[in-house]
Amino acid sequence: MDKKRILIVDDERDVLSVLESGLAAEGYSVITADNGSDAIVLAKSQRPDLIILDLVMPSVDGAEIAATLKEDTDTKDIPFIFLTCLFTKTEEEEDDGRVIGGHVFIAKPYNMEGLLTQIERLTNRKCVHR
Repeated sequence: MDKKRILIVDDERDVLSVLESGLAAEGYSVITADNGSDAIVLAKSQRPDLIILDLVMPSVDGAEIAATLKEDTDTKDIPFIFLTCLFTKTEEEEDDGRVIGGHVFIAKPYNMEGLLTQIERLTNRKCVHR
């Protein structure tokens, strides 16, 4: 089975660390960036299968990163999952997840099982969760 590559972008190092460990344990190859500029460079050079992107970040925010990558023919088809504190977990659950513009939005703090389900759906990969 090929290892799916995921780029995680968040300005909070602890979020990056926890996500990186959790996804690596599930068999994913993980790349991280703690700012928008690095995220764009890594997405273009590494061509991940999926990007998990914090929406609210200083300087270049998640929406700007996504817009930049969607304009590039080499990265336009990479799916995104946005992690955000702009709505609550309760609101997410009431709506059975949030999909805006074809992108999945997951409330922080996220549930790893729910995140893995979305990753599997978007990368067409089945994992056995530990």
